[in-house]
Amino acid sequence: MSIAQGLLLLGVLVLVVIGAYFVAMGVRRNQLRRTLGTFKSALQNRQNRWTKVICRYGDHRLDVLRLFSVSPIPVMKLQRPDIEVLGWEPSENVGGRLPADWVVVNLKNREESLRLAMSYGDYTGLASWVEAGPVAGMGTWRQSPSN
Repeated sequence: MSIAQGLLLLGVLVLVVIGAYFVAMGVRRNQLRRTLGTFKSALQNRQNRWTKVICRYGDHRLDVLRLFSVSPIPVMKLQRPDIEVLGWEPSENVGGRLPADWVVVNLKNREESLRLAMSYGDYTGLASWVEAGPVAGMGTWRQSPSN
């Protein structure tokens, strides 16, 4: 086998690996978007940039997963009793690349402030989910699981 054939084979292999990565990312993204208990959102990072994410409700936590990734591991896990909804504002107030019909939700997770952008319908669902649990200290359901 000549050097040219070896380089061609290596190039084809690299293209196959890159293609497989994008296919896996698309399959994961489709699966997450079609799963019940998920909603599209954007998370503002420390540099004030918005990252597209998918949020997934659980019994005791809200998982935040990157939209463009193949990793099944959430980038953030917000425990339900630690989340406090501080309010919302229209997305036009913050500028950037957010859809005009979205709202920016200000959250507090323990002592950390977070900003999530989402549709108003998703905001009402999130606020209802946070408020639906019993008050902390009143029973054991709302307390964070030990693991």
